[in-house]
Amino acid sequence: MGKPLYDLVWQPLADLLRGVQTVHFSPSGLLHRFNLSAIRTPEGGILADRHPLIALGSTRQLVPEANVPFDNRGSGAVLFGGIHFETDSTDLAAVFAPSRSPVPYMDSALRGDTWKYLPGTAREVGNIGATLTAKGIPARTYTGAAATEEVLKQYGQTGQESPRILHLATHGFFFPDPKNRDAGRGMRDGEPVFKVSDNPMIRSGLVLSGGNHAWQHGSAPRPGMDDGILTAQEISQMNLRNTELVVLSACETGLGDIEGNEGVYGLQRAFKIAGAKYLIMSLWKVPDAETAEFMEKFYGHWLNGKGMPIPDAFRKAQTEMRGRYGEVYRWGGFVLVE
Repeated sequence: MGKPLYDLVWQPLADLLRGVQTVHFSPSGLLHRFNLSAIRTPEGGILADRHPLIALGSTRQLVPEANVPFDNRGSGAVLFGGIHFETDSTDLAAVFAPSRSPVPYMDSALRGDTWKYLPGTAREVGNIGATLTAKGIPARTYTGAAATEEVLKQYGQTGQESPRILHLATHGFFFPDPKNRDAGRGMRDGEPVFKVSDNPMIRSGLVLSGGNHAWQHGSAPRPGMDDGILTAQEISQMNLRNTELVVLSACETGLGDIEGNEGVYGLQRAFKIAGAKYLIMSLWKVPDAETAEFMEKFYGHWLNGKGMPIPDAFRKAQTEMRGRYGEVYRWGGFVLVE
């Protein structure tokens, strides 16, 4: 029987933190894979009961000169969910030809290695959009074939200010360094670049409308279009400096490749490079119902009346979910990074 996670990770620090309230930390190596707040303590609670834990992308953020107040000039919210990953080129063409009548979505026969439709995400963004609108925050929602990579990339470009809130409810992916995988395990000849690239910022990303075609064939459904696979590399080149919060409601979005002391090369680094202030991400696939409930609680606490700061609203939502469900896999998958 191995040592409890608390003994391995936290016990060496416990005496040094006596009398300390808030703990800021920047995880290194495999610690990126854990939600430290959810680690069980010897007295039967979790670390979040002892300290408010604030995850940072880098400890450089604690330097006063680097801690510049966020200038929130973004307005409104943009939400993606209920995405059709198997959308064919005819559907996509309709998105970019508003004068034409939309072609009904027809799901083709799914082959191997494809992303499945997530029905819970359509309800999720619909409910969140209604909540935001009721709070006076205009929300624009993209679903089905309209939730394309091109549409997402337009935000932050010249003449199109990035939104205050960007909520992406979709599949996320992360592939470890191909040099470190077992020979032949789960890989075939001719795999697309986002599965086998040496660049870890290409091996992690999000799947948007029509992404199954590129996932299987390595190319977009039609020439001249984006392929529906939004890599961390592409995200890092966006301008999200006016975006206060990015929510990645997808599995494994908090993960990335570990390169020595460089931390995580993945989606969390990509969105921080793009300029977003806060990120909520998941470390594993949280069930649809619990995901939707957590998100509604979080947004409610953050935007209710005078509202709470984002970190306080996040912790309160997780505390309520923990009290309701108990099992950590149903509430502890989401992490907040500042």
